[in-house]
Amino acid sequence: PYDGKWSKTMVGYGPEDNHFVAELTYNYGIGEYRLGNDFLGITLVSSQAVSNAKKMGWPLKEVRTGIFEAEAPGGYKFYLEDKEQHKEDPVLKVTLGVSDLQKSVNYWSDLLGMKIYEKDEEKQRALLGYADNQCKLELRTVGGAVDHGTAFGRIAFSCAKEELPNIEALMKKENQKILTPLVSLDTPGKATVQVIILADPDGHEICFVGDEAFRDLSKVDPNGDRLLDDAMAADNSDKWFAAQKMKKASA
Repeated sequence: PYDGKWSKTMVGYGPEDNHFVAELTYNYGIGEYRLGNDFLGITLVSSQAVSNAKKMGWPLKEVRTGIFEAEAPGGYKFYLEDKEQHKEDPVLKVTLGVSDLQKSVNYWSDLLGMKIYEKDEEKQRALLGYADNQCKLELRTVGGAVDHGTAFGRIAFSCAKEELPNIEALMKKENQKILTPLVSLDTPGKATVQVIILADPDGHEICFVGDEAFRDLSKVDPNGDRLLDDAMAADNSDKWFAAQKMKKASA
């Protein structure tokens, strides 16, 4: 029953309309992944998160004054700023590794229209975003090629659906990589969304979604926490694989 079975959960500090959220995908047949240097971490501004980690005995390493590094299961890095949580969204930035900072900045700013908030040539990093009150994207040079490992993901943005054909046309004109041409995706019983998936110079996947239908799909489920708890409690995949005398694969 676990051959190819998977589930996903969207988690964040508020609705996707105005908050950054993470999509967690769980593949029942996979026991571990090899991480690359493509995803370098998420930075949160939340003294509550720091307090929670300390109460739970979760390992924290102070990397700079008031900024703690925490490692999630699987090796993903979180950086927690020990300050009062923002009233809007405490997710400050997501950091991706790049091989050529200027080339990546040109792609994300000139082609995708992001505003450059900071650029530090000495530290080989840049901070970009679409709005002052939204989570930012930090690009940081990794000193070589970007390795996506086996657990890579993508970043998604919503925009007005009439903008999607323009994005596709621009990418074609500039000879940029389009992984999935503009397509409509049906969700049974829910809205049909239009998406286009791109790849930047380092192969980071970028998905643009038509906002109007996406808002219908991304409504908060008031029973979400309970449903997730129930699903985790019912996950007998470890027992099932053991009974079949099989070991979960390494991706």
